[in-house]
Amino acid sequence: MSESTDTEPSTGSGTSPTPACAAADFLARSQQAPEQARREWADTGVALLPLGHRFEAARLPARLVLATVCTTDPRQTAVLLGRALNGPVIFDGRLMGGTYYALMRPSAGQPWKYQDVAPRLGGGNYLGVPRMDRTEPPGTHWVVAPRFPGDLCEPATVEALIGFGLSITQEAEL
Repeated sequence: MSESTDTEPSTGSGTSPTPACAAADFLARSQQAPEQARREWADTGVALLPLGHRFEAARLPARLVLATVCTTDPRQTAVLLGRALNGPVIFDGRLMGGTYYALMRPSAGQPWKYQDVAPRLGGGNYLGVPRMDRTEPPGTHWVVAPRFPGDLCEPATVEALIGFGLSITQEAEL
């Protein structure tokens, strides 16, 4: 499941950049100085990227995600989230219980139904985005890595997942 560790597109001997490199370039360009993101990936494995212009993120509590996919197995969770959201998801285990971040297309002011439970993070927010080859714990890592430049979840799909997860967790509390 490991991807290339390159963070810059490389053409090698006249070939196109790998999908992982092209996706990393897309993400790095969310910064005014993309080379800063590349340096952070090389130095620490995680780059702090601004949200709002190229992509936004929904902050999903682990409890909600795990109830939605009905498993705590990390590999099964990755497969099921990949199918359900059809876009990239990051896991950050530094907070108690952990947090998932679904990277989404910018919503341009469209209302977000679940801001109190799973906030949509846009302009003025930053997200720690792992290097493309960080697909395993420990630390911040990709649960579902982007497959190509601009590969993002649809906000309506993320909202549907949240709604389903809330219905499951509310039933469990009854």
